[in-house]
Amino acid sequence: MTSVPVNRTPAPPAPGPAASPVPGTPRAPGTAPGTVPAPAGPEPSPVAPVSSVSPSSPAPRGRAGPPSRLRSVPGRVLAIAGGSVLALALLFGALSASFQDVNDGLKIIGHDAGPQVVATADLYFALSDMDTQVANVLLIGDEHGLGKGRQRALELYERRRSDAGRAVLQASALAGTDPAERRTVQAVLDGLGRYERLAARALLMDEQAGHPAGPPPQRVLEVYREATDLMRLELLPMAYNLTLESGTIVRRAHEERTAALRTGQVLVAAAGILALGGLVWLQVFLARRFRRVLNPALLVATAIAGMYALTGFTVLGGETDVLRQAKQEGFDSVLALARARAVGNSMHGDQSRYLLDPERADTYEQTYLDKSQSVLYAPSGNLGAYYRAVDEGVDAYPAATTRFLGLIGREAARSGPSGRQEAIIDVLRRYREFQRSDVLMRRASPREAVEQLVGPLTTRFEAYDAALVKLAGIHRATFDRAVRDGEERVDELWFLLPVAMVSTAVLIVAGVWPRLSEYR
Repeated sequence: MTSVPVNRTPAPPAPGPAASPVPGTPRAPGTAPGTVPAPAGPEPSPVAPVSSVSPSSPAPRGRAGPPSRLRSVPGRVLAIAGGSVLALALLFGALSASFQDVNDGLKIIGHDAGPQVVATADLYFALSDMDTQVANVLLIGDEHGLGKGRQRALELYERRRSDAGRAVLQASALAGTDPAERRTVQAVLDGLGRYERLAARALLMDEQAGHPAGPPPQRVLEVYREATDLMRLELLPMAYNLTLESGTIVRRAHEERTAALRTGQVLVAAAGILALGGLVWLQVFLARRFRRVLNPALLVATAIAGMYALTGFTVLGGETDVLRQAKQEGFDSVLALARARAVGNSMHGDQSRYLLDPERADTYEQTYLDKSQSVLYAPSGNLGAYYRAVDEGVDAYPAATTRFLGLIGREAARSGPSGRQEAIIDVLRRYREFQRSDVLMRRASPREAVEQLVGPLTTRFEAYDAALVKLAGIHRATFDRAVRDGEERVDELWFLLPVAMVSTAVLIVAGVWPRLSEYR
């Protein structure tokens, strides 16, 4: 039985008695004969259905519209996959930036600034040896066959002069746009030109004087004093400062790249955890929603991401050690030994000047002691005490190393491979023999002292210098090997990095797309 809607409008008044039809009036179709059609009136307004709920009660709560995209299964899949891809992009970006930092650091230390800094130490050596050879030529006089001869000393002078010119050019390149360093390089160039003119004048005057072996005439000596003072008091300190200033470039690069690598390790670890977490979450979500145990494509993508995160973190930690090894065990040692060689050559020059200029003999003797202490420090107040301290220290090495400081002493105090320690022992023993020859020279008569200097003493100095070069070569090999290994390790991972980025993205799409297509 159908319910009739109730009309809330007031009912119209009841009609009166039906009027009889007027004769001749046409009947409306569909009306029975004898009936009168109802008069036309306004159509009734629509009637609202009766509701059992009162108007004041709230309407029933239903669905406000279509479901949110993130609440749907495809939306969730896309959100998790997108977050995983974003974390992977952060991971590969952190790896790429960190690898670039490693390459920059190895390039600066191993190929650019590092070798150039060592070249500035070679500048000190070349300059000091120039002055040493001039002193030897003046000391030999007209006895050209004494020792290794005047001609060989002149050849060495010309060779060191060329070496100094090349070292100045390298120092200029290393200075770059730094105004202070460029002024220092220019001052070295100007001073070197003045020294060469003074040295040439002294050599010419000495050749014209024709004196026997020993101190030259006073007028020759005065010109040489002007030249050697220029070298010792101006050129050599400036060359030493260039080495120190240039060394700050390598030290700053090492510190900056080491800090960047540690930051990169943190970023790689954080991004790797996020990426792996997102991929595992996506794998679990798809397995539960679609009743699949594993998604092979996502499993491979997770393995690639995990491998790169773990390998990248490990390699960056290893590269930090590589930079440390290249800097401390390679570059620092090579530079220290280059400086020791330069200072040692200057010591040998002080021995020649000690015999060449008797008026300044005490000054040159004290200068020799000071330089000896900088090369291998042993507690002493004079040369006699120093000789004894060196003898005792070398005899006790390697059992006792604490008494040694200085450029060679610090190298001797470091532990290292057996080949390196054997080379250090050889350096120390050669240095002791060189100092013992110095004792004999200072105790000899003037003529015998000259013969001792240009003969046995020079031979022992050259043996000590060769041992230094051999030890520096060992450290240089360590330096080159560390730089090469670091570059090769990074290049291998960097070469595969774009492949890993593309492959993981493709695998994620391949793992998600079939599931999304089920909702089309």
